[in-house]
Amino acid sequence: MNARHTFFGFSMVAPAVVAAAGIVWTPALLALVVVLPIVVVGLYDAFQPSHAILRAYPVLGHGRYLAERIRPEIQQYFVESNTNGAPFSRATRETVYQRAKGERDKLPFGTQLDVYEPGYEYLAHSMYPKPAPVNADRVVIGGPSCTQPYSASLLNVSAMSFGSLSGQAVRALSKGAAAGGFAMNTGEGGVSPHHLSGGADLIWQIGTGYFGCRTATGEFDPDMFASQAAHPSIKAIEIKLSQGAKPGHGGILPGAKVTPEVAAIRRVPVGETVISPASHRTFDSAEGLMWFVAKLRELSGGKPIGFKLCVGRPSDVAALAEAMERTGVRPDFITVDGAEGGTGAAPPELSDSVGMPMREGLTLVHDTLLAWGMRDDVRVIAAGKIATGFDMVRALSLGADLCNSARAMMLALGCIQARRCHTNECPVGVATQDPARSVALVVDDKARRVQQFHHETIVNFLELVGAAGCGHPSELDRGHVHRRLDRLRVASYAEIYPGTPVDFPPGPAGRDHAPLTPSSLN
Repeated sequence: MNARHTFFGFSMVAPAVVAAAGIVWTPALLALVVVLPIVVVGLYDAFQPSHAILRAYPVLGHGRYLAERIRPEIQQYFVESNTNGAPFSRATRETVYQRAKGERDKLPFGTQLDVYEPGYEYLAHSMYPKPAPVNADRVVIGGPSCTQPYSASLLNVSAMSFGSLSGQAVRALSKGAAAGGFAMNTGEGGVSPHHLSGGADLIWQIGTGYFGCRTATGEFDPDMFASQAAHPSIKAIEIKLSQGAKPGHGGILPGAKVTPEVAAIRRVPVGETVISPASHRTFDSAEGLMWFVAKLRELSGGKPIGFKLCVGRPSDVAALAEAMERTGVRPDFITVDGAEGGTGAAPPELSDSVGMPMREGLTLVHDTLLAWGMRDDVRVIAAGKIATGFDMVRALSLGADLCNSARAMMLALGCIQARRCHTNECPVGVATQDPARSVALVVDDKARRVQQFHHETIVNFLELVGAAGCGHPSELDRGHVHRRLDRLRVASYAEIYPGTPVDFPPGPAGRDHAPLTPSSLN
């Protein structure tokens, strides 16, 4: 805190202290307690070199910075309508809050959406709907080479690290996931005691920093990995190639969040910003990735191994399929993130202008695996702005088997979309390592909300599946979802995403490649 902030704080608090103490006001005391700090701040503003507004308008110029500081709250509570707001509209946030709290989530008087606005999407329901499917909310992850398959919920907690989130937030997610019977992805920051505290099923994410299984120089440590992977709470391992918030860029954890506890778990210096490499050092090709998958499967004792990516080039997806064919190695799952994803902080160029949106990336991965005859062996997970049952319907209709959600789970914890996650100043204790802020988050209460949000979302998703005339979520296809193209035209996803990858090499039939082995790559 600098001198200017100190004087402002003093000028606000001192009069109250003086009044509370019963001290009689005199002109001299008034000048000392109120006027003098303002004069000092004004002089400081007039001569400081950094802010032109404050030099031109001493003291008064702070109003501009105060307005900027509270602008997100003003925008949310006094400007936004129910249907606008980004990245999640107020209506979507309210749906999450109401379901998390167990409150009424029904809408009166019809939709507030303009159903003739281009981009509006809807489910084409059946004239003969079926009851919501029962016992249809889980998917088994594990291909032919997996000896410890995992039965996963259709909706799980997407990757969020301890360090990015507070210990209280992670404990609440863990406890809520355990109570609700769904999995929690650890994020790339390693498996912390907070992840383990609630007894949740964990998907351990291995990023480019290899936190939790790294040597002192940041290389992958197979022995450390095997020891951690043996923990019974870890049900699967996910290799992080890229994420939607910043594809092509490593993870960023600001130094303010690198507490001694975070530093010990990640094996990094306290207080220094942690920037993970943009790419893995253990492999640098599609074939190398496949051998790394095989190695982790062996080291983990046969647990499901997959990887997460935000798709960039279609040719990269084709190369992955070809590498699977040539090596004979299949990942047990592929998590497809989209450019709309966003729990990680990133430069605006990466957040706004890099990466394929989830729907295009999802269809590309699904269609490619299908064309190469591998789709039955590999589960596909959608992870990009999943908050409602309809979001899940949309993802499964495009080819996903199940979904992950990050920001909606944060909303269920009490996040207000203040968008201060990277500053360590989260006002509700979710995305901060400041104990004065994180203490506001009560673990038991928020765990219950996370569980309730998950339950209500799954219930509403299954009702939509029945409304579509389907007896099981796997029956959803691209004909079930329609999008308005303009005021006069509507097209189904089957028309928008026809299902044939463009300019892709043919599938394995007719290809004449010698099988690859690890030694053939040397």
